[in-house]
Amino acid sequence: MRSSFVLAAGLLSLTATPATARSCSWQAAWASAQMTPEGNNVLPADALRDATLRQIVRPSLGGARVRVRFSNAYGRAPLRIAAASIARSADLASARVSPGSLRALSFGGARDVIVPPGAEWWSDAVTLPVTAFDDLAVSAYFPTAPDGQTSHPGSRATSWIAKGDVTGATDLSGATGTDHWFQLSGVEVERCAAPNGVVAFGDSITDGYGVKPNTNARWTDGLARRLGGAAAVLNLGIGGNRLLLDGLGPNAMARFDRDVLGQAGAKHLIVLEGVNDIGVLTREQPATPEAHRALVAAVTGAFAQMVARAHGKGMTVHLATIMPFSSNAYYHPGAASEADRQAINAWVRTPGNADRVIDFDRLMRDPARPDRLLPAYDSGDGLHPSIAGYRAMAEGISLASLR
Repeated sequence: MRSSFVLAAGLLSLTATPATARSCSWQAAWASAQMTPEGNNVLPADALRDATLRQIVRPSLGGARVRVRFSNAYGRAPLRIAAASIARSADLASARVSPGSLRALSFGGARDVIVPPGAEWWSDAVTLPVTAFDDLAVSAYFPTAPDGQTSHPGSRATSWIAKGDVTGATDLSGATGTDHWFQLSGVEVERCAAPNGVVAFGDSITDGYGVKPNTNARWTDGLARRLGGAAAVLNLGIGGNRLLLDGLGPNAMARFDRDVLGQAGAKHLIVLEGVNDIGVLTREQPATPEAHRALVAAVTGAFAQMVARAHGKGMTVHLATIMPFSSNAYYHPGAASEADRQAINAWVRTPGNADRVIDFDRLMRDPARPDRLLPAYDSGDGLHPSIAGYRAMAEGISLASLR
């Protein structure tokens, strides 16, 4: 009798293994950081009144089913989305989609949804087989314009606005283009492979300053292509972002939980931040030695916080060294700022402070003038990489460290 029981238990164990291996989960395939747009990045007040907004995104992970996250994170009032859809984009230079791929989105079975101010809302899942690097068109119809726009200005992708509810149309006749994203923060796919997503958290260098719209030439795009769809690379950069104080967008510490810890299936975090904190300190006037020491302590303290909080979610943290910028005319940093950068980078390189180090400083600097970018990697402003520089950054990351 006992031997029969042991045999039965063994058979149950064997039959349970494939089911466990085939367990599926929702995993982030694309994401962007949200903020309140400023200046020329703000849409006219009535642009989204009685209008459909069609936005193009490129997920770096595939799956059989998909769902979309809409955002009212910086709204002052509830946001009504009266209809929404998703499809494969047919042409990045227009609002056309592939007709057979168009799917209406619902929210708890309803066609519309009201998103509270400060909140985000997931659509229901739809069956739409998505391959990594498929360009997806997400459309939303707004009867009234958002009271307080929520945006990612640095989309490096063209979105399209047309009057009326045309979420079900395969093309938007007379649509107006804008190179920003609005009210859209994520796309997830259902996937039956172990999650291994990579969050790239940073400032304009991660956001892709200088990359032309619809070319997907950021360093994160290059890294995603190297990974070949085996892992998502989620770009959560914001141009002008700082670790410690708000600037263009909320400071990195304030947005960390939503933008990093809130990404489903993310297992790796790459942090490239701090150059704007260093630059702003002395841009208008010199700072005291005490202020410089306090900045270094605050930046490295913020890094330590990120490492601890990411570890709490089981993530591997890759800290990147800050690249040289001494020839930048906007910040015009002096010797004290360069000393701050070196001190922060020394902390990043110190064993035990991060799981892994990505030494962008060593990769990108000019050996003859190590306080400056290599000329071939310099966009011309002494701060942001050129397209060749972004490519070098993508190629300089060890893929083995992300597996």
